[in-house]
Amino acid sequence: MKQLSQFDSIFVYNETTSTPLHISPILIYDPSTATDGLVRFKDILAKFKERIHKSPVFRRKLVRVPFNLDSPYWVEDKNFDLEFHIRHIALPQPGDWRQFCILLARLHSRPLDLNRPPWEAYIIEGLDNINGMPTGCFAMYLKIHHSAIDGATGNQIIEALHDLEPNSVIITDPDNWEGEDEPSSYMLLKNAYLSMFKSPKKVTRLVKQIINSRREENKSYAGKAFENHGVKDRIRFNNTVTPHRVFGGLRMELQDLKQIKNTVGDCTLNDVLLSIVGGAMRNYLLEKNELPENSLVAGVPISTRTKENSNADGGNEVAGMRLHLRTDIEDPIERLKLIHSDATTTKAYANAVGVELLSTIVNSIPSGLASLGMRVAANTGLTSKTPVFHTIVTNVPGPQFPMYMCGAKAMTWLGAGAPLDGAGLFHTVNSYFGGVFLTFICCREMIPDPDFYHQCINNAYRDLLNAAEALRQPAADKTNSTSKVAPKRKPPARKAASKIGTAADSPK
Repeated sequence: MKQLSQFDSIFVYNETTSTPLHISPILIYDPSTATDGLVRFKDILAKFKERIHKSPVFRRKLVRVPFNLDSPYWVEDKNFDLEFHIRHIALPQPGDWRQFCILLARLHSRPLDLNRPPWEAYIIEGLDNINGMPTGCFAMYLKIHHSAIDGATGNQIIEALHDLEPNSVIITDPDNWEGEDEPSSYMLLKNAYLSMFKSPKKVTRLVKQIINSRREENKSYAGKAFENHGVKDRIRFNNTVTPHRVFGGLRMELQDLKQIKNTVGDCTLNDVLLSIVGGAMRNYLLEKNELPENSLVAGVPISTRTKENSNADGGNEVAGMRLHLRTDIEDPIERLKLIHSDATTTKAYANAVGVELLSTIVNSIPSGLASLGMRVAANTGLTSKTPVFHTIVTNVPGPQFPMYMCGAKAMTWLGAGAPLDGAGLFHTVNSYFGGVFLTFICCREMIPDPDFYHQCINNAYRDLLNAAEALRQPAADKTNSTSKVAPKRKPPARKAASKIGTAADSPK
């Protein structure tokens, strides 16, 4: 039995029917690399059974403390049934990208059963007409509750389930797992009572940490200006979300993104991706005549995992930053440069105060009080009334080598996050084997036209590629440009790219 941290408990207390808090890696496979070009559902079941002991996430369930007086506990489920968690479904004909996105949106909108180990896997056949994918490919959609994992842990679990070559490697590690009896209410209440006496010590340590962080902040920012990153304008994504979702995204070439980074110089790949998101949101809101004059702000999770806690045991080791997306700037290169400058300043600030300070604060609050506050915020819509950013953008790097499931090669890897009240648009970036997949999931009422938002992402990507290409031309061919606040005008119409892939319409 293991107790959740206060930070992990946030995802339990804040879940509602409209805001299910799970995250999902999604992979598409080519079965032609498997023996006889065929992967059976029973083969995948056997693979999960063979590898499931690699992470405790799969076989433990939540047990809540009576009256939510303390954080819940993880208990090894004596009645664990693998076949309950893994389902086999298929797309109807013609099995194209649009149908796939609709299915993923529907699956993602459904909360997990928190009376069982909080995860489900769907093996999806019938992906016969997805551009750039071979006929007969299939997908795995895995959703796991956010209280159990963060993005980095999710990647580790995915890698543990796969092989590095088509010939499946048999794992012979001993599996000594045993189920547990659920603790009695008396034991849970007793532990809650005892934990109350630990709170003063936690608070004392916290005060010392805040004082030290404040000193470092003052040193870091002596004589420097720090821009306020608070949300100045509410937009359509800052409202209360409904239970309905839309999903979409496109693949970009890692080499193209690196070329943009190298051409502009003094920026990172993450800056490039944030610039594309900023350009997409700018284009979309321009079309709706809803673009604020001030820059939109993104919430960007930061992993705080170290080598010592980098295994697949689960839990969340994350903090966050707020970054301007510079949606007030039309020129994509100038937008990228300003995003990099803002990110550099914000990272310096985060280093000064300690990125782990937020989780320390949360974990120092008495459990009963934290539970009450979280539930009140969720049930009253307080989070949507006081938004702190306009979207969430998470970047989870994956391996740059191919992986195989029962011999089938994973062709692409994408993901879906958890839209929230006050932040109903969630962007996920996954990199894998030479490609980078940028996806979005959003409340359907906030983006009723996901095809158009996909086009906006593609246009922002193409604009940045073309602008970087122009920089590489001889100086005589370049046109002078200056950073300026662009007027509100609608973006020029462009032909939408394939719903998967780059402008070349190929996910490769």
